[in-house]
Amino acid sequence: MAAAEIVSFEPATGAEVWRGKIGDVEEVVARARRAWPAWAAQPLATRIELVRRFANEVRKDADKLATMISRETGKPLWEARTEVESVVNKVEISIRAYADRTSQRKLDSALQGTAALRHKPHGVLAVLGPYNFPAHLPNGHIVPALIAGNAVVFKPSEKTPATGELLAQCFHRAGISAAVVQVLIGGPAEGQALVAHDGIDGVLFTGSAHAGIAINRKLASNPGKIVALEMGGNNPIVVWDTPKIEDTATLIVQSAFTSAGQRCTAGRRLIVKSSMYDEVVSQVKHLADRIIVGAPFDEPAPFMGPVIDNRTADGLTESFVYLLSSGGRPIKHMVRLQDGLPFLSPAIIDVTGIAERPDVELFGPLLQVVKVDDFDEAIAEANNTRFGLSASLIGGTPQDYNRFWANIRAGVVNWNRPTNGASSAAPFGGVGLSGNHRPSAYYAADYCAYPVASSEMDQPRASIGVGLRSE
Repeated sequence: MAAAEIVSFEPATGAEVWRGKIGDVEEVVARARRAWPAWAAQPLATRIELVRRFANEVRKDADKLATMISRETGKPLWEARTEVESVVNKVEISIRAYADRTSQRKLDSALQGTAALRHKPHGVLAVLGPYNFPAHLPNGHIVPALIAGNAVVFKPSEKTPATGELLAQCFHRAGISAAVVQVLIGGPAEGQALVAHDGIDGVLFTGSAHAGIAINRKLASNPGKIVALEMGGNNPIVVWDTPKIEDTATLIVQSAFTSAGQRCTAGRRLIVKSSMYDEVVSQVKHLADRIIVGAPFDEPAPFMGPVIDNRTADGLTESFVYLLSSGGRPIKHMVRLQDGLPFLSPAIIDVTGIAERPDVELFGPLLQVVKVDDFDEAIAEANNTRFGLSASLIGGTPQDYNRFWANIRAGVVNWNRPTNGASSAAPFGGVGLSGNHRPSAYYAADYCAYPVASSEMDQPRASIGVGLRSE
């Protein structure tokens, strides 16, 4: 018998955070469809004013929301606060993006008529959110969708439903109807039913490649639904000629271990020039050894908290053992730090000697290292993945970066910056298993409305000059 409730637990303590009834997909979608026409008919200025009020509601509830994010995800409170700031900042960015990407335009037209380009909302959009950024990432879909005139059915991750509920309450207190932004509580079954529902006009997804592929396959025969997939990455960091070893190590640690490695842009593979290997890897290990792993509200503040649950922690430790047994050389072992709770130490392993390196996203604090001899080999190794989300070059000359940028397969390409240093004022997305060429962030406006070309005159005027018999 299927569970009637979803229960959320604190990764850091195992305590129950929240429980709630699983929603009815049919009822939620029907309600959204009834509400959508009136919302779409609102003037754009009204919709913009309401999402600005939403930003103010988030500001008022910032401490409560950050605390809930920390409790449900296990991330340190300082990091949860930065997530709440991102939720607020997303509103003005989305308003600018909508004006830039989907503005009305007058075009050339014959016979003194008018040709115009305008944009329409799709209708009712499903937003499927992840657990690692349970407010910021779904909000990055919801706000642009609302500005464009869509209604939204938001299914938060079953691991972070309480954060999703708090986020929706901020929309409702701002004056946006509870029918226009609805939360569907549920697990994978509810997500699958929502994706396939005839009343849904599009699916905006952030999560694993496995789930994204399943959504893409399910909707392959239905081209009428807009589908935007923001998936994971097996992201490379290439380290080349640089004297700044401490700064290099800091960028690597920030890339690999921020959020306990639970970012889709986290650095998963460190590719190092052979002549720099010993110095760089030694400094990275030294810094990783200093990382404080702890609960969200500990003092002093931890750099990283636990991973999301024990199942995830078990999978990561098993992956580390697999790499060891396949020829990997341990640099820093992955250790379970507390019995019964998903706290992991950051781990580093040299996989240069593994001939067939697994091309999977190990979503946690596990960094794999590969030693290479020349820059072409480094680029080839960086591209040795089906994913293509984020990549960074640390060191090198401007000419090296030009080669790297031109040849790397990724949607976010950085130089002397972490792999997870993406700007919300730029498009965010990847290629391969990382996305379906519908980037989010600033370009979310593109998939929240569709262009309509019009040729218009205030009175009918027409003539046929060729091919008619005379009267």
